[in-house]
Amino acid sequence: MEKFTTLRSGVVPLPIENVDTDQIIPARFLKATTREGFGQNLFADWRYADGQPKSDFVLNDARYQGHQILLAGQNFGCGSSREHAAWALYDAGFRVVISSYFADIFRGNALNTGLLPLQVTPEELQELFVLVAQDAQAELTVDLPSQTLQVSGRPEPMRFELDAYKKECLINGYDDIDFLLSQEDAITAFEQQRTWVF
Repeated sequence: MEKFTTLRSGVVPLPIENVDTDQIIPARFLKATTREGFGQNLFADWRYADGQPKSDFVLNDARYQGHQILLAGQNFGCGSSREHAAWALYDAGFRVVISSYFADIFRGNALNTGLLPLQVTPEELQELFVLVAQDAQAELTVDLPSQTLQVSGRPEPMRFELDAYKKECLINGYDDIDFLLSQEDAITAFEQQRTWVF
């Protein structure tokens, strides 16, 4: 998994609430067995009509091309538990999704994929939407070690919470197996001093 420490990027605004995983990646695209290739069908039913890009959908707006932060409405990633939703976002180039609430299973799938689900307050979310509406090229800086989100023109950064274990995995680029392997010396030392009772 790719390491994540800090990211400075523009923002793609998607001010829609209750975006479920079937909207993120429709079920008809779930035939692949690897994570690659899902990005081209991200938000497919909103993004395309008869195979052609819809000019009024944000991912087809040239102003937001190459931005790695998705700014989403409340309750993002609800619905089914498909991990392909996180895969599609990551494959499309997103490294952070910001919302005021994430469905728990989506949050876990995102973190396991290397995608940071960054939760802010509803008031902070609205502040961010206003910022991006005023300036499509506005940039945010996500600092994972300090768990802060720096916003242009805002004196104080926004702060976010994250499970310490998942934070360590993201910073080091570990999946769960990588983390266990990184603890090999500690596990070996524990086993050597352990008293076995039969």
